[in-house]
Amino acid sequence: MFRLRHLLLFAFATPAWAADPLPAVGADVSQITVSGISSGGYMSVQFHVAHSSRVSGAGIVAGGPYECAQGSASRALSNCMAPDGNDPVPDTATSLGRVNEDAAAGRIDAPTGLSGDRVWLLSGGADRTVERPVVDALAAFYRTWISADALAYVKLPGAGHAMISADDPQANACNTSEPPFINRCETAEPPGTLFDAPGQLLNHLLGPLQAKAAEARGELISFDQTPFTDAADALGMSQTGYAYVPTGCRGQQCKVHVAFHGCRQSADQIGTTYVTEAGYNRWAESNRIIVLYPQTTPRYGWTWSGWWPRWVFNPKACWDWWGYEDADYATAKGVQIKAVMGMIEQLGQPAP
Repeated sequence: MFRLRHLLLFAFATPAWAADPLPAVGADVSQITVSGISSGGYMSVQFHVAHSSRVSGAGIVAGGPYECAQGSASRALSNCMAPDGNDPVPDTATSLGRVNEDAAAGRIDAPTGLSGDRVWLLSGGADRTVERPVVDALAAFYRTWISADALAYVKLPGAGHAMISADDPQANACNTSEPPFINRCETAEPPGTLFDAPGQLLNHLLGPLQAKAAEARGELISFDQTPFTDAADALGMSQTGYAYVPTGCRGQQCKVHVAFHGCRQSADQIGTTYVTEAGYNRWAESNRIIVLYPQTTPRYGWTWSGWWPRWVFNPKACWDWWGYEDADYATAKGVQIKAVMGMIEQLGQPAP
């Protein structure tokens, strides 16, 4: 459900010309955290594993193990979303093999960098898009390096395939799996309390945190993503991205958290609804956390890549977790991962 104010912001934030450059704000980029839902959850895992020396924690809603799809859209749709006896989710040994192969080739950081990190996982009881065994496999994958107290795995009864937000008064019912894939769920204890996925994951990764602010009074910035992408390669990336910069965070070494939207949640599809209503910004405001919201865009069909036409199949604006951009999609060499790391580095540059 769209909000008029979000549509107006979207209309003015994405003109025909490029948005403003992403500002340098002097952020602390030594200990990055990431989170995401669905394809954004898979991207969070990829980004975490690829840059484990710099990423200290990851929150994943409805995601699976590293390189689950192994470069195949067919495997992504079956083994990695709705596995069965014929198409099982990869076991831990298979996932570790992919990690070790990529690390040995220098495509990702050494996996020892995952030791000591913190991970928060969520699987909804009514999620039929990315089913429970997939998230179970992700939990088993992370337990290879991460201690029991550092890994939180929440199984939320009745929740559909969505980000569970306590901030969006127009969110969908808890058990739905429909755009904009932001749901409102109540907890059993104490009764009537709204479940707050961004609050829980940020507290687990960075906490204990101060209570979230009454309002997000900081700056919501739209910025040009094209300087961070090679236009001939990063065909899945949108022209415009977003960042929330809390009050007083310019030049003040605030932490950086990257929030990856899911499929059908990009700004090109739902305006700024995910950016403003997923539930991160009020926590960010009171805890000096800059939230980066990089954006993908829908593409389906032939498009130009440099001097040559190229087929791209990403009609739902998913993050690349099966290889529609390039063969290195899951590694530090992947064009989307390189683009997002470039955005983080820019936030870390000294503020003018």
